[in-house]
Amino acid sequence: MGYIVLINSDKNIKQKIETAFRREKCFDFPIVMMANEKRILESLNFDLPEVVILNYGDPKVSYRSMADHVRKDSWLHSFGIIGLYDSRIQNEQEIMEEMKDLNILVMLDYSRISSHIVKSVKIVAENWQLIYQKELTSHFMEHSSGSFKIDNDILAVSVYTGIAVTDLVQKGYLKAENKMHLQLALSELIVNGIEHGHCGISYDEKSEFLQNGRSVIDLVAEKCEDPAIAGKKVRFEWESSPEKTVFTIQDEGEGFDVSAIKQKVEDDDPLAQHGRGIIMAEAFSESLKYNDIGNEVEITIKHDESVVQTTPEGFSGEEVIYPEKGDTVFKEGEKGNFLYYIASGRYKVLLNNKVVGSLSPVDLFMGEMAFLLNNRRSAAVLTEEKGKLIKISRKSFVQVMKKYPHYGIFLSKLLARKIVRANEQHSNS
Repeated sequence: MGYIVLINSDKNIKQKIETAFRREKCFDFPIVMMANEKRILESLNFDLPEVVILNYGDPKVSYRSMADHVRKDSWLHSFGIIGLYDSRIQNEQEIMEEMKDLNILVMLDYSRISSHIVKSVKIVAENWQLIYQKELTSHFMEHSSGSFKIDNDILAVSVYTGIAVTDLVQKGYLKAENKMHLQLALSELIVNGIEHGHCGISYDEKSEFLQNGRSVIDLVAEKCEDPAIAGKKVRFEWESSPEKTVFTIQDEGEGFDVSAIKQKVEDDDPLAQHGRGIIMAEAFSESLKYNDIGNEVEITIKHDESVVQTTPEGFSGEEVIYPEKGDTVFKEGEKGNFLYYIASGRYKVLLNNKVVGSLSPVDLFMGEMAFLLNNRRSAAVLTEEKGKLIKISRKSFVQVMKKYPHYGIFLSKLLARKIVRANEQHSNS
């Protein structure tokens, strides 16, 4: 990452952000603050930042003008926005409605800057491919997907769900006014996995802790002093088709009695701090299904047909393959006639039967070098963890590049990233 563009003129906000980064000893993300419209547009056009922190509460920043400029030039959709706002005078939902067609991945109230800004930047930086995926999948395919593995960090959960749900709003699958309801429901279900599945927090233990004036965050932190608990992660995945999106949330715990939790909520208080995620998700979704032991839940959201959706173009008709663990994607020496878009899964790269690298959705593509140079494959690729690939023909790729030439910028940037990473790995070996 080059640097973070902070669109803001308020020195107090900048100081809060810089203090948070120093406190977390995070020095990998230099921040450049700007408020002049000309300077902002120059940076977006020529510096190609990947993360933009935008202060929507700053009266000196013309964010609407910036947004109009971005809408006119689709290659500028390649950065993710972390929005800041003042909840005392602004409404998050109204901002999201106005800016729903931009890559707003996270919205933070001013009061949450200190606790959340560093976490948010790190999550966006580590999952930058989803920013590209939003732009690419609107032309490459009708189906899209995403996947996270979430630590036992309750404060970070809303960032992950925000990325997923914002993606649905931007694609026109979900009304903006329903974004916060779905995000909260998914967040609650993930938190359930952390609290009950990983930390083994019982209904009574949580109740007593809350009654004593302490927070669930404190209780989870105490439980995570045990390394066996701290190492567990919640798997959060989603897959979208034109008709629906299916979310899957799975924790590493032994499960719990779902019906018993629901009964407690119904008997006590519908707004109680227990099981409300289940109730909210049931009310909002088309279906909600737990597995037998209660450590995995599948939530199906039917897309709102009243939202106008654009017709998918480009690669929507390309072949989708689902390789299983151990499957060969392509062999060393084969002709490079296809490019593969990595939707999910992990893959290992072998040269002369020796593992020399790995690939995952963060790489976006595999086989692009032989494909672009019209050469044979310089290495083989085997599936390490089952996944999903889009097999793209040369004819389709050329046709889409002609229609969407800014993809050439994306691909060049992607190749540059891979070269830098390969050089770093070589220097450390």
